[in-house]
Amino acid sequence: MSTDTNSSGNGSGEKQCYSVGRSMKRKEDPRFLTGNGNYVDDIRLPGMLSMVIVHSPYPHARIKSIDKTAALAVPGVKAVITGEDLVAANLGWLPTFHGFDKQMVLAVGKVLFQHQEVAAVFADTREAALDAAELVEVDYDPLDPVTTPFDAMKDEVILRDDRDNRTNHIYHWESGDRGGTDAALDGAEITVNERVYAPRCHPAPLEPCGCVAQFDAMGRLHFHVTSQAPHVYRTAISLVTGIPEDKIRVIAPDIGGGFGNKVPVYPGYVCAIVGALILKTPVKWIETRTENLTTTGFARDYHMDVTIGAKKDGTVTALKVKTVADHGAFDAAADPTQYPAGMFGIVTGSYDFPVAFTELDAYFTNKAPGGVAYRCSFRVTEASYAIERGMDILARKLDMDPADLRQKNFVQKEAFPYQSALGFTYDSGDYAGTLDKALNQIGYADLRKEQAEKRARGEYMGIGISTFTEVVGAGPSKHFDILGIKMFDSAEIRIHPTGTGIVRAGTKSQGQGHETTWAQIVSEELGLDAENILVEEGDTDTAPYGLGTYASRSTPVAGAAIALAARRVREKAKKVAAHLLEASPDDIEWTDHTFQVMGAPDRSVTMKDVAFAAYTNPGEGNEPGLEASLYYDPPNMTFPHGAYIAVVDVDADTGEVKVRRFLAVDDCGTVINPMIVEGQVHGGLTEGFAIAFMQEIPYDEQGNNLAPNFMEYLIPTAVESPVWETGSTVTPSPHHPIGAKGVGESPNVGSPAAFVNAVMDALAPLGVTHIDMPLTREKVWRAVRDARGAAASD
Repeated sequence: MSTDTNSSGNGSGEKQCYSVGRSMKRKEDPRFLTGNGNYVDDIRLPGMLSMVIVHSPYPHARIKSIDKTAALAVPGVKAVITGEDLVAANLGWLPTFHGFDKQMVLAVGKVLFQHQEVAAVFADTREAALDAAELVEVDYDPLDPVTTPFDAMKDEVILRDDRDNRTNHIYHWESGDRGGTDAALDGAEITVNERVYAPRCHPAPLEPCGCVAQFDAMGRLHFHVTSQAPHVYRTAISLVTGIPEDKIRVIAPDIGGGFGNKVPVYPGYVCAIVGALILKTPVKWIETRTENLTTTGFARDYHMDVTIGAKKDGTVTALKVKTVADHGAFDAAADPTQYPAGMFGIVTGSYDFPVAFTELDAYFTNKAPGGVAYRCSFRVTEASYAIERGMDILARKLDMDPADLRQKNFVQKEAFPYQSALGFTYDSGDYAGTLDKALNQIGYADLRKEQAEKRARGEYMGIGISTFTEVVGAGPSKHFDILGIKMFDSAEIRIHPTGTGIVRAGTKSQGQGHETTWAQIVSEELGLDAENILVEEGDTDTAPYGLGTYASRSTPVAGAAIALAARRVREKAKKVAAHLLEASPDDIEWTDHTFQVMGAPDRSVTMKDVAFAAYTNPGEGNEPGLEASLYYDPPNMTFPHGAYIAVVDVDADTGEVKVRRFLAVDDCGTVINPMIVEGQVHGGLTEGFAIAFMQEIPYDEQGNNLAPNFMEYLIPTAVESPVWETGSTVTPSPHHPIGAKGVGESPNVGSPAAFVNAVMDALAPLGVTHIDMPLTREKVWRAVRDARGAAASD
């Protein structure tokens, strides 16, 4: 890939400024920085009503009755709908994305989690709707809640009356060799076992969810929504409402962050559409922060028992991971732990385990539903956390440096493509080289020396390592689907006569920089100026069908579609170039971003020259115009990796942890835009820091959500966030058209374990081996107190 600033011509002696590998400023930023973004809540339509949802205060209760009378009497209120109203219209339930469960739109019969949607109020103003919502009288009969999956598995209280099987168990999933793994563990010279918990957390995007539903004069639904997957929404809305898909247009405008939270279809969306249909006027619904934190898709909530077998020299021999998952009231997100793809199967990480086995059992509880891919590819963060904690615990038991243990067990670069013990075929990597770069860049040997000196003085300094392999690019049709639709992606490219162009994709950016990077791919493939390539996405009327943006699938799937579509344009352009150069197409080659006659490089034309000719002088037998479309079904996923190192100081008397340094060395294959990659890494590390130290959505024994706002669910600011250091290595994916792998979610996958490993390393002299995230000051202080107390009693 070209990286030189003068790498290719674009006509009339001009020089191409940007291509793959260049740090091009984001084209979308000026409108955001000047307040000209276009968000759902910016939409104002004549006669538009506001919708407010009534939520349950109980986590589990029978609904005896709902009285709308007082609410309907509020001036400006147009309607109140309940679950019974929706059931009567055959709209009471939503199919989940994976198709194995369904979710109530509005509660019918009973509520199953605190804040569950019970009724929807429509009024001329939001204020009137809020007033009326408080007057909807719901008579509840509270029931005993089930608040943990361990209680749920007893089946003493069955939560889902709508299911034929009388159990709270959702599914069992497994991968690997159970018998072989058990035998290897039984014969292992060393074994370690630890239960580690990835706590329930929430993506908490800056912009909450929202929508505007409008039916035009022809009865066509125009649905503006904060969606990461507009085409999937169109299909899902059609399936739920019965509205023909050609009568639905979904538009996702600018989105203020998604992180997986804006993939599912939520009850509020269906209610808004129903209200607009019944009342024959536009309806807007915008979540409050509390609604976003308490009712939309959460992440994690995995209890993982990790067992590793090894030889005394540190060579690993087997891995077994047994997980109990809390999926809340409805299994309401696309969750491939149940699919053949089994993304949690990446739990072997970067290590060459001869044999491995993992199994997972998921349960319903009286908590909010979901299980979204919060900045990770469907449970990869949990998997990475499990194996990286396990490897650190093993290193301590062996009294071995954690870096040395990892180096000893890495998959070697000569082994790629590598077949893991759990069935994945890793595409490429140099794990040892990436960790070596990180160790050298941070000065690992000097840090260990400093740590020894501090320990001698009774000070607690820790160094934590996390080396991870992520699996991204959900798309291969043999494994992936949403509602049965295979997870391909698509692109359309049209080059105008003057050499500018437009690329349309089935993705939807929420901050990834698609308007820039997609243009750069086209620029690289066609030798045109990326500044003059317009990118459109998010409108189902104009964008080709695609499965959206989440799970780091944009570049591995849509980016590949764009590159291959551009190559189709180039093949067509080659015929026009042959006409202009008066040569056979077989004698034309694409070199240095120009079409040249083989053996006569002075006879050449640029793509800009060809573009004009394609509309004015295409040549006999050549189709006019210059455009192409392509649907891409990837042959495999891609496997970015990285090596992260955290350095912390712990105040044992207060429990305060200070992150002194953090280095992230990432390998995401071919880099399209280094500046955007670095920004993605910074953002993901900040989220990983928050999960490690402050973020959790806990529930009490009564099923009350204890983090319904930003007073309890903390968001790190610039004050708390560490200064991030970054580095990179490059091992291109051999099956991706440009060798790219994806990076947006890697830092969230790799960083939590590095932070926790660093704190455990700091507290090692006290005998503390594990503390579950988040590592709050109180938790750390209590662990130190208990360790000191135990030592004193001995």
